[in-house]
Amino acid sequence: MEPSSPAPHPSPVAPAPRAPSAPFSTVIRTASHAQHTEAENSSFMSDLLGGRLGVTAYRRYTEQLWFVYRALENATGVLAGDPVAGPFLRPELARTPELERDLAHLGGPDWRTGLRPLPATAAYAARITECARTWPAGYVAHHYTRYLGDLSGGQLIRGTAEKTWGFARKGDGVRFYVFEDIANPAAFKRSYRALLDALPVDEVEKQRVVEECRRAFRLNSAVFQALGEEFPLSA
Repeated sequence: MEPSSPAPHPSPVAPAPRAPSAPFSTVIRTASHAQHTEAENSSFMSDLLGGRLGVTAYRRYTEQLWFVYRALENATGVLAGDPVAGPFLRPELARTPELERDLAHLGGPDWRTGLRPLPATAAYAARITECARTWPAGYVAHHYTRYLGDLSGGQLIRGTAEKTWGFARKGDGVRFYVFEDIANPAAFKRSYRALLDALPVDEVEKQRVVEECRRAFRLNSAVFQALGEEFPLSA
């Protein structure tokens, strides 16, 4: 009797392919969407964009931005060579000189006299400074929320300001929103998102960056809330 043939070995089952992970720029945008929407829909910003507030409120808002961007841009010298934050520090983004030009237009040559940040603004600027000093990846979260917002939704504020208070198109008073050295904002934003996608940190650190992005929007919302209390609409 012939020996029976050995049972054939089952073919190995190929592992199911892993779904490609989303680019980090998508992750950070999606994860912070709720906080971003909350900031955009604050009563102060809604009233400002709706043309229901006077130029004094716009000036006060611009003053608060000056404190925030000084904190962001005072750190560029320290972080320029940092492998995480350094690639994001593009000179064409710098806003402090433009803010100072706008404030001189809005408040005259003595616009600095007596200028103080709102407590919420001081807390926001202090957190940016802390991240710049101790956590470059956290600084990137603040950099992202500010500058990509300026290149996108910030243009709505510029248009409203020009229409409502008669500023010259892209002129003094709205220069903060004009990026003269960025010829193609859409292409610039794509290159910025590519930097986010290539951020040289691990997944745990990326999650911390996402949380800091959410925190940045909350800090910004607190500034809007304080401005809304200072400039409530009369009934």
